[in-house]
Amino acid sequence: MSSELDILLADGFTFYESGSLTLAEQKFEQVLGMDSSHPQALCGLGMLYDRQGRYEDALDYLEQSLQFDANQAIGHYNLGLVLAKLGYLAEATIAYHQAVTVDPGYLNAYSELGNVCIEIGELTQAETAYRERIALSPDWQSYVSLGHLFIAQQRVDEAISAYQTALELQPRHPDILSSLGIAFAAKNHPDSSLYLGFAAYRKQEYESAINHYQQFQKTHDGEIDFYLALADCYQQLNRWKEAIYTYRQGIALHREAVELYLSFILALQNCGQVEQARQVADEGLAVLPYCLSLKLEKIRLFPVLYEKSEQLEFYRHRFIGELDDLIKNCSLKTEFSQIQALNAIAVNTNFYLQYQGKNDLALQQKYGQFVHQVMAANYPQWVKPLPMPTLKSGERIRIGYISACLQWHTVGMVFSGWLEHRNREDFEVYCYDVGRQRDRLTEWFRINSDSFYSIPDDIPAVCQQIQQDSLHILVFLDIGMYAPMTQLASLRLAPIQCVAWGHPITSGLPTQDYFISSDLMEPEDAKTHYSEKLIRLPNLGIYFPKPQIPEVNKNRVDYGIPNDAVMYLSCQSLFKYLPQYDIIFPAICQGVAKAKLVFIGHKSNPITAQFCQRLDAAFTQVGLDYQEFCIVLSRQSKRDYWNLLSMADIGLDTFEFTGFLTTLEAVAVNLPLVTHLGPFMRGRQSAGILKRVGATETVAQTLQDYIKIAVTLGLNREWREAIATKINEGHQWLYEDNTGVKALEDFYRTMVKEKG
Repeated sequence: MSSELDILLADGFTFYESGSLTLAEQKFEQVLGMDSSHPQALCGLGMLYDRQGRYEDALDYLEQSLQFDANQAIGHYNLGLVLAKLGYLAEATIAYHQAVTVDPGYLNAYSELGNVCIEIGELTQAETAYRERIALSPDWQSYVSLGHLFIAQQRVDEAISAYQTALELQPRHPDILSSLGIAFAAKNHPDSSLYLGFAAYRKQEYESAINHYQQFQKTHDGEIDFYLALADCYQQLNRWKEAIYTYRQGIALHREAVELYLSFILALQNCGQVEQARQVADEGLAVLPYCLSLKLEKIRLFPVLYEKSEQLEFYRHRFIGELDDLIKNCSLKTEFSQIQALNAIAVNTNFYLQYQGKNDLALQQKYGQFVHQVMAANYPQWVKPLPMPTLKSGERIRIGYISACLQWHTVGMVFSGWLEHRNREDFEVYCYDVGRQRDRLTEWFRINSDSFYSIPDDIPAVCQQIQQDSLHILVFLDIGMYAPMTQLASLRLAPIQCVAWGHPITSGLPTQDYFISSDLMEPEDAKTHYSEKLIRLPNLGIYFPKPQIPEVNKNRVDYGIPNDAVMYLSCQSLFKYLPQYDIIFPAICQGVAKAKLVFIGHKSNPITAQFCQRLDAAFTQVGLDYQEFCIVLSRQSKRDYWNLLSMADIGLDTFEFTGFLTTLEAVAVNLPLVTHLGPFMRGRQSAGILKRVGATETVAQTLQDYIKIAVTLGLNREWREAIATKINEGHQWLYEDNTGVKALEDFYRTMVKEKG
């Protein structure tokens, strides 16, 4: 029975941590049904009721728990939390004291004790509590609390010192920056505006940040970070002229600041000024002639949006030639040259290259080999072959998943099913989050991993942790969107290394053994597109739950779309739209008089304007006004995006690089989607999804076929409805399909057995 109780209790606390309180309550109640005096279950219910705001019930269960076992630090601590919420502050301090008596290392109890002592005016005791916490484990929150205490006591200099220590421990945190700003304001110090500006910037309150920064500029020049932040504020608000002026200001004062040149280059690229960006790179190289970061960034400058199809070949040819020259002339013989190269590959990736619709295998291999050589020169200890760890009796296969996108991002959403629906008896999962963004899905990954590590901006620490975990297989969920992921993937951190299709193109890296893909999305000759050995998982290869569609709360009029229009929604990122395919849009409108084409703009207004210019040119060629037929909306919230999907009649996919998550969502609302079957996996994702639901009538083989299907759908309402019905009937095959997960795990087992 003890084992069964332990499992139920563990499940209860797992559900509690994930926020599934009803399920947690059921587990705790089951334990109490078997042992009514079980102290941990009573404590768990007390904690649960506290979270639900049922404080009297929480108090009752926590007191019962401590009656049966007074040696629970967690029980005393949570009792203190509840007592404080009920206003029994003196009693709360007693509970916190009890918690640290039972467990002197219970850090949170010291913090809460300090907070309550401040409320009851016991400031000396509060300071003692905070300092005891810091002595045990210095953390930024305790220093902030200490700073707040000093402010209350008008010990401003000591408060500033405490906040600055907190900032060293947690750089860029807006609450710390704001506290520093307030503290400096108490001294009428000009740094107040600087810190308040940084605080507002980190909170994405860009107008407020600009106001504070401008106030600071009245009396001081800024350091490098100041100009980077101020320029980015302007960029976020689409105030590009002011952003460019700010970069110029910063560079005039800090002529050797590589960061300013690099950010300026990317800003110009993002507002459609690629050649001007190359000029800025040249300006930087005139000052810093040996800076490989500037040289490489100049080389991989592609337009976010091409004006004409001829540009694709021009930029591609230039990239190939300049990359060849850089690699040929890059020496890795000295420590200086090794670090220069390491810094260069850490800035960016060849992201926009993959949207040209070409076979990039040779280029990916060339760049991948270069990255591998640079990383090997800097980290020779992490490029050696690794033996497969022996799988002992009763031991599980250790699988690692690594990404910078373990958040509310396509990558995190698409591959979460590999964790949730794994065989937990056979596999032990380790997740490595190397990104900076955190949200509820990040927490979900933490809870659903056996071990979870968040290690941003620290490649050596990531490598050390992975090798310490002695994995059997390491899977990179995406390579090519985030430079540190490419760097890490170029090392040998596990005996078997795989890359999934989070960014659907070969990595080109000699250290990646397998490319995990979907059978339905790959062409017959797919293995020739990869440097890795291709693994074709059945169907889509993922477990994806049917999306929960929110209730529509807007209508077409809210978006400026006539109710009687035939609404075509094309909602891909604008950099997926290649100019040679612009002709499809006026061709559709020539065939469907009431057509209304709806697009989603880029976050950069100049890029959206360039797209509109392309539409204008395409429609003008056939004597039409694009503004009569096209609406380009600003970027939408998720709910508004669902509104658009739900009210659309037809979806229009992009050529060469189709949608994937957007297609899974379009299918969820039974939207007939016109797509094209491209030569590479990234141009076949939607076709694979439609094949799975059995609705391939809207998959075009040619451009003219695409136009014909789109026009016919627009004119034939009955056919549209028949396609929608067919899609709906196919949901059962598409969503909650565990076939791919089982095949993935079979692959894992086979590899470990073969290599072991």
